[in-house]
Amino acid sequence: MLRPRIIPCLLIQDSGLVKTVRFKDSKYVGDPINAVKIFNEKEADELIVIDIDASAKNREPDYQQIAHLASECRMPLCYGGGVRTAEQAKRIIALGVEKVAISSAALANPALISEIAAEIGRQSVVVVLDHKQRLLGKVQDVWTHNGTRNTKRNVVEVALEMEKLGAGEIVINSIDNDGKMKGYDLLLAAHLREVLTVPLTVLGGGGSLDDMHNVVASCGVVGVAAGSFFVFKGPYRAVLISYPTSQQKRDSIYSALQGRR
Repeated sequence: MLRPRIIPCLLIQDSGLVKTVRFKDSKYVGDPINAVKIFNEKEADELIVIDIDASAKNREPDYQQIAHLASECRMPLCYGGGVRTAEQAKRIIALGVEKVAISSAALANPALISEIAAEIGRQSVVVVLDHKQRLLGKVQDVWTHNGTRNTKRNVVEVALEMEKLGAGEIVINSIDNDGKMKGYDLLLAAHLREVLTVPLTVLGGGGSLDDMHNVVASCGVVGVAAGSFFVFKGPYRAVLISYPTSQQKRDSIYSALQGRR
């Protein structure tokens, strides 16, 4: 039986692991390689690693760091940041990464999705859509370059376009909820799950197992990703990497599927 994937999302800046709040105020939280080793021990379902400065600063992916991450990782690894060509994506896959994530480059050049899918296979192409609610309205716009540029395009319309072009997975990431740990955007997630046929991963706002349970109860089998929840502990946000046990996932997250049958 297919089960939801519970996915830590690690942000890299200046080669270090950081965490943000609404895409701002990045806080250094440690060494990414050390984090990967801990998630190996805790048997995480999957791992997303995003270099948040690569695209914003128009630089190449750090292939040396990617190779190091891939060599340490014992779970499926998705890498994003700075990917602008099919050749770059192919090189990253050759380093041992299972999926390549594209964001701003996909919005600037949608044909890139088809080009990358032709090189590495649709199942390895992930499009990340950072979204924020428009002022005085319920529309969610897609933003790029670390949430500094508004495309003024509806996230649902963009997701459908990216799927049609060859994206094998869509990740929606709420800028409004990023780092808040107060819950996901369930309405948007449920709507996208209804209209998409490719796998969906929901990111932005996870602060508890109950939050993840609610996503699965609303959407069914999806990826549920989080950053702060897996690296912070307690009200003072002390750095402590954690991940739910198999029993916790069964009791709190997988159980949400029973109510959908």
